[in-house]
Amino acid sequence: MADTIFALSSGAAPAAIAVVRVSGPDAASAMLALAGRLPPPRRAVSATLRATDEAVLDQALVLWLPGPGTATGEDCAEFHLHGGRAVIAAVEAALAALPGLRPALPGEFTRRAFTNGRIDLAEAEGLADLLSAETELQRQSALALAGGALSRTIEDWRTRVLRLSAQVEAVLDFSEDDDIAGLDPLFAMELATLAADLADWLARPRAEVLREGFRVVLAGPPNAGKSTLFNALVEAEAAITSPIPGTTRDVVTRPVAIAGVPFLFLDTAGLRGETQDPIEQTGIDRARGELDRADLVLWLGPADDCPPGAWDIAAQADRVDPSSKPQARHRVSAVTGAGLPELKSDLIATARAALPRPGDAALNRRQHRLLAEAHEALTAAARFDDPLLVAESLRLARVAFDGLLGRTTTEDMLDALFGRFCIGK
Repeated sequence: MADTIFALSSGAAPAAIAVVRVSGPDAASAMLALAGRLPPPRRAVSATLRATDEAVLDQALVLWLPGPGTATGEDCAEFHLHGGRAVIAAVEAALAALPGLRPALPGEFTRRAFTNGRIDLAEAEGLADLLSAETELQRQSALALAGGALSRTIEDWRTRVLRLSAQVEAVLDFSEDDDIAGLDPLFAMELATLAADLADWLARPRAEVLREGFRVVLAGPPNAGKSTLFNALVEAEAAITSPIPGTTRDVVTRPVAIAGVPFLFLDTAGLRGETQDPIEQTGIDRARGELDRADLVLWLGPADDCPPGAWDIAAQADRVDPSSKPQARHRVSAVTGAGLPELKSDLIATARAALPRPGDAALNRRQHRLLAEAHEALTAAARFDDPLLVAESLRLARVAFDGLLGRTTTEDMLDALFGRFCIGK
């Protein structure tokens, strides 16, 4: 039998109200011990909470939530307390003194919801993203995932694969031939349509870009105005600026949201030939590495050296001859602010095109890998003539779908996921 766990499930104290949640087989005993009675299910009532020595802990609202129709699928009790630190500590101490109760681990409430079938793995991943969301786009995407948008789509794909598998099994059971000529003529069309649906999802922007921010690297030679422009874009004195070449020795990063769009701006060391300063050389090497990882490079150096796909930016426009970079995408001055609004608008439009659309569920790395495996299996099934090989390919697709929903998974992966949650969630 599972332990009964408890934790503070509201924000950090002090606060107006603090909610301590209890989940497990001894939740009713905990309610009786502290409140002296078991209130009607799902009805908030006032109660005087007392410790085992009858000392008053708090005057609180209490809720009794019998399972399995609860967030965790277990019996739950909630104590809505006055939100002072001493009150919370006293109630937690009283719960810890009861037999069979222990403090919850990070994410343990949500893990029990997954174990008890209240949510699947895709929804749990969406909930984790929702808790860490800092921008409106992140919130909307995570909410779609936590609300089951991807899960419902996967269930539909799985049902379609099962129907195709049934057709193949019928051929294997009743056909005397060793080919798939006995299949319905629409079989190949349905298989191709399903594979195309998966390909559409695989082509969507990934969750990592949304979570980490659209990665914009400022690059160019020393004293090109990178750090000054970087500070202007993030609206903070995040990088040291100086006329001395080689001032920026390492990569400086700053996540910001502009118009609700998450960005990660990176200021890099000035790129030039070999230097005798080993620290500066390390910074240059790291800067070159960031160019490969960037979603977009803002190039502030000579136009002829602009990397492929980078935006050629004429910085320091207040003091540099305009004819020096006639084809520059933007001319800006971080000192006067000239051109900055246009640059930011361009960045926002470009990032939005690369990020998931508002409200769309976005695939993370694990989900993308499993969906790619399912797509590969369906593509293979379309190439085979042997019904046994077709059946095996369809089975592999179902296995990938089950992995997406958490029906086949590993404890290590679950530990990593639910470890992202705070205690009390």
